[in-house]
Amino acid sequence: MTLLYIDWQPSLELFRIGSLGIRWYSACWCIGLILAYLIVMKIYKSQKIEDEKFEPLFFYCFVGIIVGARLGHCVFYEPGYYLTSTKGFIEMLLPIRFLPDSWDWVYRGYEGLASHGGTIGIIVAMIMYARKVNIPMLHVIDNVAIAVPLVAAFIRLGNLMNSEIIGNVTDVPWAFIFHSNEALVNGQLTPRHPAQLYEAIAYLVIFMVQLLFFLNKQDKELRYKPGRGFYFGFCITTIFVFRFFIEFLKKEQVDFEQNMVLDMGQLLSIPFCLLGAYLMWRAGNNKATN
Repeated sequence: MTLLYIDWQPSLELFRIGSLGIRWYSACWCIGLILAYLIVMKIYKSQKIEDEKFEPLFFYCFVGIIVGARLGHCVFYEPGYYLTSTKGFIEMLLPIRFLPDSWDWVYRGYEGLASHGGTIGIIVAMIMYARKVNIPMLHVIDNVAIAVPLVAAFIRLGNLMNSEIIGNVTDVPWAFIFHSNEALVNGQLTPRHPAQLYEAIAYLVIFMVQLLFFLNKQDKELRYKPGRGFYFGFCITTIFVFRFFIEFLKKEQVDFEQNMVLDMGQLLSIPFCLLGAYLMWRAGNNKATN
């Protein structure tokens, strides 16, 4: 049975030019964002929204996701490190890491991004964007939500290439043997659930379902028309319901989660599930405004 396990030890870098190395994780982020940009641009054109109103959207989305995801990780998962010292606070804001007992630093990128924080960040960014371009906020966030699961799928593929956010120990034949310190049990590498791959597949399916709703249903049933909140509600409900249950197959990300009945990811998912369910109910309510 061991022969069926997938020995997972890919290079962290997609390619290198001189001293500049491009990591798979960064490439996955970029591919996901570019595809989302093209999809939402097509949606805007189908709705005959002016190009000048679309142009600022990518900037707002990018900043909202990155800032929200970074702050979310630092505040939700490692507040004891990032919020209790000057060095930690600086590292929360800048992509650097200070050397021990020194103010010397090295560039490390943002090590730690939380999807829940990214979701909050993009909601705040969309509210600001909607006010700037004078488009109803629910219309904006519905349009963006159609493409969000695709970005989430590529981010999880990036996590897979980084061998991070790994699953629990298992003996299923498709288990991955990750070559990282967090995969060690008593000093030995152990086969684990490829939880990142599970999530990537689920988010891709959610994206395809939403796209089918948009392409085939929006003119037949009012609830599937962007601007009612259905797409945003469906997006966050399905993503975070799946996230809630997949956490049972994932290794805890921080030590304080070891004795928790529900881990931090599950606790943070509950409000998004409730909000999404409400928005879908509202979209199907005949009294909801169009």
